[in-house]
Amino acid sequence: MKKTKAQKQVTNEVYGTLSLVAAVVLFIVGGLALWASNFTTTMVKTELSAQKVYFPEKGSEGFDAATYPELQQYAGQLVDSPAKAEAYANGYIGRHLEKIAGGKVYSEVSTEAKKDPTNVKLQQQKASLFQGETLRGILLTSGYGFGTVGEIAGIAAIVAFITSGMLAILGTIFLFKRNA
Repeated sequence: MKKTKAQKQVTNEVYGTLSLVAAVVLFIVGGLALWASNFTTTMVKTELSAQKVYFPEKGSEGFDAATYPELQQYAGQLVDSPAKAEAYANGYIGRHLEKIAGGKVYSEVSTEAKKDPTNVKLQQQKASLFQGETLRGILLTSGYGFGTVGEIAGIAAIVAFITSGMLAILGTIFLFKRNA
């Protein structure tokens, strides 16, 4: 069944209008995603910088290139980005934590320490693991995780703006065809 000229005009008008509405909605979504990205990026950088956590200087004791090859690029730098937070948490703190109690985690050492509360070594390991795992967890969630979500929001904003522009052009073409 062949469409009449009037049916084609109505179809073009509907498609054009829906495309323009979708373009406006995506533009708003893109704006919100851009705001979220900027807010998150600024917040992560500000909060990480305020903690004044630095990678050790190149050649420092306990920061040799053989043990920490992937971290040498950050030597002496402030932990102020998601990538640096993840590298410091996993590459630096994580390796130190593995050495404290032979690879055991806080919950394992804590259980042992409860059974033997007079064991000073276990109590020290428990305290060190608690502090280290807490800092590592904060860096991974608040620095790396939250920062990565901000980066993704920035990408989503770009995609939303591009798609919005394409839909606006498409909607305009459909509406222009209506009058042709």
